[in-house]
Amino acid sequence: MGSWGRLLLAPVVLLAGCTAAGAPATPAASPPAAPATPAASAPTGCAARVEEGPLPDWADAGFSGDTRMPHVFGAKGEIVAVLFGQPLAVGRTGGPNNKILWVARPAATPSPDPSASTTLVITATLDGATTRVTREVAGGPGPSIIDVPRAGCWHLELRWSGRTDTMDLVYVAA
Repeated sequence: MGSWGRLLLAPVVLLAGCTAAGAPATPAASPPAAPATPAASAPTGCAARVEEGPLPDWADAGFSGDTRMPHVFGAKGEIVAVLFGQPLAVGRTGGPNNKILWVARPAATPSPDPSASTTLVITATLDGATTRVTREVAGGPGPSIIDVPRAGCWHLELRWSGRTDTMDLVYVAA
C-alpha cells in the first residue's frame, strides 16, 4: 500500500476504534444526575457557604501571612464572619467556643445616619421555625461569641452603623 493509502486508512482505523461494532455512533445519554440533597446540618433554604480560601484584603488586618480562615460573606458583601470555632455548635461543653470575628467592609461613604448605633445587632431566625433570637456585639463588628438555642440553619439579619447585610450560619448539635 502506498503512502496515500496508509494516510487515508489511519482515520478509518481511529474511528473504528472509537465505536463498538453494531453500536450507534451517537454518544449514549448520561444517566440523570442524582438530585442534590442538603447536608443534615444544612436544611433546605440555607445559603450558608463556608469559604476556606484567603480572607479578602479588607478583612485580614491583624492576621499574618496567607490568611486562610473559615469564613462566611454577607449576602451584600458588606460583612464577613470569620469562624474560629468551626463548626459552630449548640451545647458544646469542651473545645473551642462559637467565636466569630465580624469584619465590616470599609464604608464607601460616611454612614447615612451618623446618629445610628455602632452596635452590631444580629437578629437570627431558625430556618423552618418561628424561633428567633437577638444578639449584640457592643462597639460594632468585632470579636464575639454567638450562641443559639438549637442546631440548624440560622438566617441572620445584621445591622450596624446605619448599614445592613444578611447571611446564613449553620450550627450543629455538639
